[in-house]
Amino acid sequence: MKISNLLKKTPLKRFMKSVPVVAVIPLHGVIASGGGKLRGENLNLLGLAQVINDAFEVKGVKAVALSINSPGGSPVQSSLIAKRIRQLADEKEIPVYAFAEDVMASGGYWLGLCADEIYADENSIVGSIGVISAGFGFTGLMEKLGVDRRTYSAGENKAKLDPFSPEKESDVEWLKKLQIEIHENFKNFVKTRRGDRLKKRKDKELFSGDVWTGPRAAELGLIDGISDLRSFMRDKYGDKVKFHLLAGRRSWIQKTLGLGTQSIAADAVEAVIDASKNEAAWSRYGL
Repeated sequence: MKISNLLKKTPLKRFMKSVPVVAVIPLHGVIASGGGKLRGENLNLLGLAQVINDAFEVKGVKAVALSINSPGGSPVQSSLIAKRIRQLADEKEIPVYAFAEDVMASGGYWLGLCADEIYADENSIVGSIGVISAGFGFTGLMEKLGVDRRTYSAGENKAKLDPFSPEKESDVEWLKKLQIEIHENFKNFVKTRRGDRLKKRKDKELFSGDVWTGPRAAELGLIDGISDLRSFMRDKYGDKVKFHLLAGRRSWIQKTLGLGTQSIAADAVEAVIDASKNEAAWSRYGL
């Protein structure tokens, strides 16, 4: 039989086996707003929106994998990123899997919660379901240097928690109330996404802000098991599965508005500030 006649009788699909594709989104770094030239490693919706959208548009995509290595950061950006991923996953009916590397803690774990299943390495650090605020007070130093702080404002609450003024008990109470509200939102999201997988009557331990290695996190129900991205996907979709890695890039609005094109001096100052903040975030987990 001629090939041409065979093709007429047999659908071409039978001669072409589609290779499953997994889109991989790397979520590595501190979660924070902004997106300047030296803030490229920060995770935020502005910088990730197009990458997330592209992941669900990859031709032949069977699943989206999140490679997470983050100590956390902004609860707002964590929530926005997780919501965007979840929205697209539901709209496209494409499963999402999260894989922890060194750290998936605090906001990093918040990101992982948007996935249908979460996995980690035996040595990954997982958890930190809590809220923290940290800063410095310079009143003693200013007094030694003979510097006066002069603040003028309209509105009695505009100068709350000013690091150059003595700390007020009322300001601390106000901050703690905000933290409690955000903590409750975090806990509710954990309960909603993990559901019956969470171990019963473990609320006090789960939401204490503590962290655990992979096996203990699995025991508590915070993750679904111990595995890595490549091994898991090869087991699920076969050895021929292809991985489509999506790298972060500046969004159209950033390019159009010229965001991230600061002066060298401004970049240098920003780099020092970012480095100190990021180092502090990672150091909480001994990294």
